[in-house]
Amino acid sequence: MRITRRGFGAMSAAAAAAMALRPRLARAETVIRTHGGSLIGELRYPEDFPHFGYVNPSAPKGGVARIATQNSFDSFNPFIVRGDAPIGIGLIFDALMTPSLDEGSTHYGLLAEWEEHPEDDSWVAFKLRDEARWHDGRPITPEDVIWTFRTLFDKGAPYYRFYYANVTGARDMGGNVVRFDFDQSGNRELPHIMGQLAVLPKHWWEGRDFEAPDLTPPLGSGPYRVGAFEPGRFIEYERVADYWGADVNVNRGAHNFDRIRYEIFLDASAGLDAFRGGLIDFREENSASNWAERYDFEAVRDGRVKREEIALEGPKRVQYLAMNLRRAKFQDLRTRRALALAFDFEWTNRTIYFEQYARPSSYFEGAGDLQPSAPPEGLELEMLKPFRDSLPPEVFGEPYAPHSTDGSGRNRQGLRQAARLLEEAGWRQGRGGRLESPSGEPFTIEFLSAQDAQERVIGPYIANLKTLGIDATFRIVDGPQYIRRVSQDPNFDFDMIIWGVGNSESPGNEQREFWGSEAAGRMGSRNVGGVADPAVDSLIERIVFAPDRETLAAASRALDRVLTHNQYGVLQLYTPFERVAWWDRFGRPETTPSRSVGFPTVWWHDSEREAALGARR
Repeated sequence: MRITRRGFGAMSAAAAAAMALRPRLARAETVIRTHGGSLIGELRYPEDFPHFGYVNPSAPKGGVARIATQNSFDSFNPFIVRGDAPIGIGLIFDALMTPSLDEGSTHYGLLAEWEEHPEDDSWVAFKLRDEARWHDGRPITPEDVIWTFRTLFDKGAPYYRFYYANVTGARDMGGNVVRFDFDQSGNRELPHIMGQLAVLPKHWWEGRDFEAPDLTPPLGSGPYRVGAFEPGRFIEYERVADYWGADVNVNRGAHNFDRIRYEIFLDASAGLDAFRGGLIDFREENSASNWAERYDFEAVRDGRVKREEIALEGPKRVQYLAMNLRRAKFQDLRTRRALALAFDFEWTNRTIYFEQYARPSSYFEGAGDLQPSAPPEGLELEMLKPFRDSLPPEVFGEPYAPHSTDGSGRNRQGLRQAARLLEEAGWRQGRGGRLESPSGEPFTIEFLSAQDAQERVIGPYIANLKTLGIDATFRIVDGPQYIRRVSQDPNFDFDMIIWGVGNSESPGNEQREFWGSEAAGRMGSRNVGGVADPAVDSLIERIVFAPDRETLAAASRALDRVLTHNQYGVLQLYTPFERVAWWDRFGRPETTPSRSVGFPTVWWHDSEREAALGARR
């Protein structure tokens, strides 16, 4: 819906007054009002659609879903730095808008009945549903929305101040409408970002310390509330019987379990044992070796446990080896390329991963037109030209392709090339064949991890690095120490870690957080490697302010070329499918969401299957 208004948009009171003296110059502002928003195309679902196409609107309510997790908790506040919040805590909070599981970069109204914004995206407004309620029965108001925004910005994790940096304020427009104003126009993603805001109850938080970890179950508005819990052991979420939004179209057929229970196992192997023993109902397996070797047990063979590999659409989460670029030893491109050449993906995938993974060549793997497929030309080339003197010449040629081997484990060619590059970078053979810098400092690399299973993967890579004369080691620490060293230490106390990045089909402000120079020096940012490159910063801004899809895609491809050819990380792997297994006591929709497994959101407890399962034991 388009609404044409006479107005001045977002401006100062003085400017508006001055313009008011000259009404003939007032401009017509076209405002777009819609039930949802998409950053990549037309909405799949029309206004007043009955329910999403991947749900069973008649799914029964009841039963319990038991899931294993390694994440313990000591706080119920997921919005601050201090403390660790439990997995699933988002179930108790509703946001203004909610995503669709079969569309990319798309959302529809949840707390909000509609959203509206001008064509230049200089502000966005949301109309709250009159029936929206907190679990204590009080209405959700624009005052709650405004308080939430200001509190997250002032007292939340640093990420929020960065994410909302271009939001100048929020105001109550009357009629249950709240509006966010921006300090810039042309940023198509900002209205979408504000729609993701999970709203908190101002009246409940008054008199409480928002910045302090707390285990008092918070008041929410979502389909579940915190039930029984014991830190270090488990947490349960109970379905809210009188949930205000149960009949909103985006919720029909969803949130079907009476209880969702997360059992905590600090050891991943113990969590799998619990699943095999029937103490856990559903498991997403992230270990290729487990999937290949530990799912041939009696319940799988007789059909009581189902297992499936589900390929999902959309960009893939790319795992890579991140180097701490703040350290001098990683600042020479030749050194970084040598480290990449020493990684033998083909042998690792065949021998350790049972060929369960694929090798990415891009940080936008699977994102279609965002991923380079030919040398840069046209708009993309124009974006890169101003930085030609500071970029590797390869950026202007073919797309990046990681070094590949025959999978034999010898990688002789790669190691020979790596040795030459290290010599060109100034490293010299010292005592015992160890590499040293010109000043005599040995070349050491410590791989830091909180997961002992990663040693099996890193071990062969370490062996190759030792062949080159690099003193490489693997160090395992507990989770809190890992977080402190990687995210909370002002000196960023690590050499290399396994890291990951998940892009969408409509990248935007999050790229500043992933790769921007400002984020490189900020504790807790997702630019864990410390990328600080003027070309990267410029291309990120071209992404953020892209006026159309063509410009967005060109800027994304250009950014990817700069990141990959500069070898700011060693691209490691991505999962081409999800590995899931479950005890056969659930129902699931006939149509699986194209971008999610959908558990537990749209699955349900099937009493007939439960009875049959019990009879087969």
